[in-house]
Amino acid sequence: MKKILPFFSYLFHPIFIPFLGTFFYVLLEARYFTLPQYFILFLQIIIITFLLPIAFFYLLRTFGKIESVMLSDISQRKIPLLLQLMLFAVLIEKSITIDRFPSLYFFFVGGLLSTIFAFLLLYAKFKASIHMIGISSLTVFIIGLSIHNQINTINMVTFFVVMNGLVASSRLVMKAHSNKELFVGFLCGVIPQSILLYFWL
Repeated sequence: MKKILPFFSYLFHPIFIPFLGTFFYVLLEARYFTLPQYFILFLQIIIITFLLPIAFFYLLRTFGKIESVMLSDISQRKIPLLLQLMLFAVLIEKSITIDRFPSLYFFFVGGLLSTIFAFLLLYAKFKASIHMIGISSLTVFIIGLSIHNQINTINMVTFFVVMNGLVASSRLVMKAHSNKELFVGFLCGVIPQSILLYFWL
């Protein structure tokens, strides 16, 4: 089992969470768009939350600012988190706007708030688990979408609850985080998304 668990850290790496959130938004949301609109939506998400961070990662690694994609060292987390803050801000200001994609907009606002919390905690020398922030926020968002659109997604929600446990276990097995760091990361992901549900449910 210990050999299998690290797989979940890569499968639900934080860089995939914006895409997964958008995918489940399209899958579960009652609003309908044309195929070109969906294409543009996913293209924006892929460029801003995946391709640009990957490019910056290789740039930072080239200059010796970070060592691995897991960002295990506190000092190596500040620049990537600042980058994520800026990219999320651009996304919700220019692309995922409240009038076009209201529920998805609040998902990314929640992600922005979670990133701010994780960034501020670095100054307290505390490394909140970004993996737990990502998977827990995605789980709350899926629950919100199922309630908002009155869809029975109990199997999907159960799956992601289990994934929360497996991701946490994988981080422990990889010795990337303590139990406290995982719990704080979980709270950083759940609390903003849960509060923002009030504005779009």
